[in-house]
Amino acid sequence: MIDVHCHLEQKELYENLDKLIPKWKSKLKFVISSCAHQEDLEKTLEIYQKFQPFVKICIGLHPEFIKELREEQINGVIKFIHNHTSEISAIGEVGLDYHWVKEPLFREKQKDMFVKFIKLARELNFPLVVHSWDSTPDAIAILEKENMKNKKVLFHLLQDKFAIPKIIENNWFISIGPSIAKSKDIKKIARDMPLNRIMLETDSPWFKQEGQEFGTPENVQVALKKIAEIKTLEESYVEKQTDKNAEEFFKLRQN
Repeated sequence: MIDVHCHLEQKELYENLDKLIPKWKSKLKFVISSCAHQEDLEKTLEIYQKFQPFVKICIGLHPEFIKELREEQINGVIKFIHNHTSEISAIGEVGLDYHWVKEPLFREKQKDMFVKFIKLARELNFPLVVHSWDSTPDAIAILEKENMKNKKVLFHLLQDKFAIPKIIENNWFISIGPSIAKSKDIKKIARDMPLNRIMLETDSPWFKQEGQEFGTPENVQVALKKIAEIKTLEESYVEKQTDKNAEEFFKLRQN
């Protein structure tokens, strides 16, 4: 299995990586950590350098932080990406968040920042990992306007089942996490999305399971089991296909 989206720089995971990584290696092929804040750039790079090739990284800026971001900080992250292209597997997570950000001014600023990272992904020929909370129609419209149809785009933890036809039409991907166990909408998304367009994720350390202090990448198994059940497929088949999707999308190699 492959966890295509977690946050190893977060305190709960970061402080325990030396003992957690060997444990994860027995169950997972790769773990992809997403750096979404400018203060975590160096820490994320350090994690990659210590634990690669098992750990891969994505770099971006989460739209939730738009109110604290200045133009020079956004440009600084873009420069950091340019300087470390050989160590980065994708741009993200980036996108729009209307759940936490209500003000029209800051929503417009989110859109501007999103476009910058889309253009960067196109320039570098990198996959793009998209966050869209209560904002998916706008996110799709921007991606289409920026000529991202048939490009490598992953909507992580998509919650909007109405968006599935557009995502299929544009040849994009989604990733499904442990929340599928409790969410009727995500169960329907798993049902309606072709398996060759689905990846597994955890968004760890969030979405902890019963008996856990915090979520970990091993929780991809929760999503795997539920997808197999919904699609009436063998778990081994779902694992093989979602692994293949991730390996091709992120160009994952073990050496």
